[in-house]
Amino acid sequence: MVFMSEKNPEIRSMERMANHIRQVVLDMIYYAKSGHIGGDFSEMELLTALYFKFLHFRPADTENPDRDRFVLSKGHCVEALYAILAEKGCFPKQDLKSCGSIGTPFIGHPNRVIPGVEMNTGSLGHGLSLGCGMALAARMDQRPYHTYVLMGDGELDEGSVWEAAMFAAHNRLDNLTAIVDCNGLQISGPTEKVLSPGNLPVRWNAIGWHVVELVHGNDMCAVCAAFEEALEENGKPTVILAHTMKGAGCPSIENRVEWHHRVPSQQEYELMKAELEEGASRL
Repeated sequence: MVFMSEKNPEIRSMERMANHIRQVVLDMIYYAKSGHIGGDFSEMELLTALYFKFLHFRPADTENPDRDRFVLSKGHCVEALYAILAEKGCFPKQDLKSCGSIGTPFIGHPNRVIPGVEMNTGSLGHGLSLGCGMALAARMDQRPYHTYVLMGDGELDEGSVWEAAMFAAHNRLDNLTAIVDCNGLQISGPTEKVLSPGNLPVRWNAIGWHVVELVHGNDMCAVCAAFEEALEENGKPTVILAHTMKGAGCPSIENRVEWHHRVPSQQEYELMKAELEEGASRL
């Protein structure tokens, strides 16, 4: 389930936006007949809070050298990012209808030709290294921007993640925030069974990162508090370990590994639409 916060109007507005983006993503995947709906839904509050509150980013000026940077390292969950960029006005919303068609730039991983997309990603384990380069460049160029990198917990199986993590800590890149979407499931099964990551807070802390453990990663109020804490840290990079739910927002698919990469049937699609509409009515 998605936790509903009894907080201020800004939080409520972002909760409604997250629900709306889920509906857009569901349509995109259903009609494109391809996509990673489980991970799109688990990361939704993280991306919504980032783009509608914290990220210094102007859709009309996507090449501004002082803009904040965002790298979607778990690039297979790109539908949520595309939908948010459309909502922000980076390109017409109707462009999303071409997702998955022949010749479209809206391919199944982030595509740099699309306004607002910083990097082509999808080969897991590389995004944090890219983010380190961006953060170090900001320091060298004396630029004020902050860099955010979103990874999956299954992605932490890649050794290159830990090389980048050591680099960031060694260089004290406090203008870098890594976010781990800890939904507990990857394409091969439960993350703990595929390759146990051990005690993640202890591991990241031992390397030299400031650790924010976000227990309810689909609660908008908690997500915002985590981002605020990350921005207050001086002297260390910050990692937000966001404990989310695969498929969050649609009870029929929540915490089910088969929804890592699956297209809903018409019956499943209609059920999920109804679940999202019911969720919207409570906001």
